[in-house]
Amino acid sequence: MRHTRAQSLALAAFLILLPFTAHSARAQADERSRAAQPNAPEISYTVSIRKPYTHLLGVEARLRYSSGAPAAVELRMPVWTPGSYLVREFERNVEDFKAADAGGRALQWSKLNKNTWRIETSGARELRVSYNVYSNELSVRTNEVNDRHAFWNNAATLMYPDGSLGAPSTLRVEPLAGWKIATGLPAVSGQRDTFRAENFDILYDSPFLVSNFKTVEFEVKGVPHRVVIDGEGNYDAERMRRDVQKIVSAEADTMREIPYHDYTFILLLGASGGGGLEHLNSTSLTYRRFGFSTEADWRGFYGLVAHEFFHLWNVKRIRPDALGPFDYTQENYTRLLWVAEGFTDYYANLFLRRAGLTTDKQYLDDVARAFQNLQNTPGRLEQSAEESSFDAWIKYYRPDENSINSSVSYYDKGAILGLLLDLEIRKRSNGAHTLDDVMRALYNDFYKRGRNYTPEDFQRTAEAAAGTSLEDFFSRYVRGREELDYNAALDVAGLRLDTASAPDGRPAAEEAYLGATLDQTGDRLTVRNVPAGTPAYEQGLNAADQIVAVDGFRATRDFLNARLADRRPGDALTLTVFRADELRTLTFKLGGRTSAAYRILPVPQPTDQQKRNYQAWLAAPFPLGSRSQ
Repeated sequence: MRHTRAQSLALAAFLILLPFTAHSARAQADERSRAAQPNAPEISYTVSIRKPYTHLLGVEARLRYSSGAPAAVELRMPVWTPGSYLVREFERNVEDFKAADAGGRALQWSKLNKNTWRIETSGARELRVSYNVYSNELSVRTNEVNDRHAFWNNAATLMYPDGSLGAPSTLRVEPLAGWKIATGLPAVSGQRDTFRAENFDILYDSPFLVSNFKTVEFEVKGVPHRVVIDGEGNYDAERMRRDVQKIVSAEADTMREIPYHDYTFILLLGASGGGGLEHLNSTSLTYRRFGFSTEADWRGFYGLVAHEFFHLWNVKRIRPDALGPFDYTQENYTRLLWVAEGFTDYYANLFLRRAGLTTDKQYLDDVARAFQNLQNTPGRLEQSAEESSFDAWIKYYRPDENSINSSVSYYDKGAILGLLLDLEIRKRSNGAHTLDDVMRALYNDFYKRGRNYTPEDFQRTAEAAAGTSLEDFFSRYVRGREELDYNAALDVAGLRLDTASAPDGRPAAEEAYLGATLDQTGDRLTVRNVPAGTPAYEQGLNAADQIVAVDGFRATRDFLNARLADRRPGDALTLTVFRADELRTLTFKLGGRTSAAYRILPVPQPTDQQKRNYQAWLAAPFPLGSRSQ
């Protein structure tokens, strides 16, 4: 189990936020689960940035034993980082490993497996280990060092002594002149650029940014927050401060407690981006440096912030069965990522509405698009939400051209399941309870009692809020693969899903379609994937086919779309393709589908209860009449 940073920084301040009994229970649980060796070493690290153009982080680890080191010490590098469910083999970036005693005498060492180094101590009381970590991959999960900044995750950088995951450690940074340091770890008083972690779970949960970043600060309920912004861009710093504060306030109001002493948003601006990774009292975000031009751009940024921030409750503290304490050497399997990630996605958009950063119409338009995207994913009928969660380690981060047919995202389906379950609980409880009550109950009954929850625990907690069994919902939609009943859920709030009408309300026209997803790169038109059930799939078009001609004329995506617009369902279309450098000609009988975009509309005659449910859910008066786009 992991502690919050507040326990090491200011116990008195922490007890204002959490009852003493909850703190004590959690601390005792952490001690049991992360007990260190009896002769645990005093551990300190130094991370240096001497030649940023080499993309190398220099690491020195010192292990001091009070009564002499064991005959051999094994150091391990994590192979993954929590929050990103893929074995990433961080040890592949380690270079120039050395081991010595306090006097500099070299010690013998050997590598036991891909991520374990064994050092023969020869009775030394202090070991000094040094190595470099190649760091040239900017993402929230990895490391990047260059002449602009140094950003790293400690799980991708620091080895731990086997058996000592519960041991405290310090980390000193040697930055370039003029660079500042941002991290969620507390500073060690009296020691410059030095920070302390109570155990390795906290150390690995605390990324570092070292650069000449800018800082935007605000408070919520008296607790300090900061956004550290690395890189130039077209953002409005005051707008960012104001609106991120609104998001934090909305989420804190929902959960009714702030379980940290301070919070840091690390924002990395670059040529591309749009990802995040959650931590106990910080988050790392990547975003496009010029991605703040339009209101839609800002809403995208707000959604990223709201998602990662809500993780401080949902997954960092409300923890699924296998997600902590962690085994950093292999996969940690859970069937609950549809809750941990999917519900966080559901709440991210809902919090933007609660914070006043989107309208209820914008929210429902986003929901309608999410419904349509899921329905356009054939894999939704091949993999359940629980199966998607369990297989994250081999599927989600390794998509291929067949993923659309064989799998479903636990983010996408989980977010929709969160919405459906929220509305179902409101219906069963006659508006007395919501999914908010479920999340607060998990926080109070599991996190504060120092325990993780299982799939069975989650279902029981949801049923307690609903006041009745939800076995049918979970067996059909969570463990099963049945089609989701959107209209049954939306009806709770006086809404319905329209899948066949044009914006003016008339039936949408049927169009000819092929069904493949295409990529146009320069003059090259290729097939990205072929969803199951489409004419392209059933009649033999393959992913990676290069389309060179349409009905005998040179192919581009625009030309192909124009030819499709001229055809009717049942007409023929001839494609000439290169398949593995072999020229082939294929003729397809086109299918038919409507051009309608999904829309969520009010029911014609809503009841008073439906109107109340709508207002309670979306904090807006019930809409009157049709909602056209």
